[in-house]
Amino acid sequence: MASKFQNRLVGTIILVSIGVIVLPDVLDGQKTHYKEDIASIPIKPELDSDVETFEVLAPEDDSASLPPSPVEVVVDAATAPTNEDKVEVVEKPVPERNQYQESAWIIQLMALKNADNAANVVKDLQKRGYQAHTKLENGFTRVIIGPDVSKTKLERQVGELEKITGSKGRLLKFKPLNP
Repeated sequence: MASKFQNRLVGTIILVSIGVIVLPDVLDGQKTHYKEDIASIPIKPELDSDVETFEVLAPEDDSASLPPSPVEVVVDAATAPTNEDKVEVVEKPVPERNQYQESAWIIQLMALKNADNAANVVKDLQKRGYQAHTKLENGFTRVIIGPDVSKTKLERQVGELEKITGSKGRLLKFKPLNP
């Protein structure tokens, strides 16, 4: 004869199994199925058999509008250019490249060993509106912001970039001939 505890245990197991199997279907209600309307695109469009035709016209004869002999230009002595009419040419000295070499600034944000990580940082910064670039140097990939002619603008960006990346960048002069 089975004990009362065993009978209660078997009854509890049966009730729990019925609840696990049947109750989700009862409580779920009526299921709604979504079906997307899909329109198929034809592989090759059907063309009309009517082909447009155009009439090709013969070229017009323009020889009637041309003068019979070549045109001659007659210059009067009164209208001829003189030495007084000559334009004076002023030569300005061309500035040396070194004069503008240090007029821009960059922020060197970080140098990473992994080029993929540097590319991801650059993509993130470009999405945020920064002018970010990478530069491969001595086995490291440097993340650079700029160049920009406004030093104060880049100084403000150093603080913003530190909040974004956690890395304090250095403000450097941009040298276009030796970046």
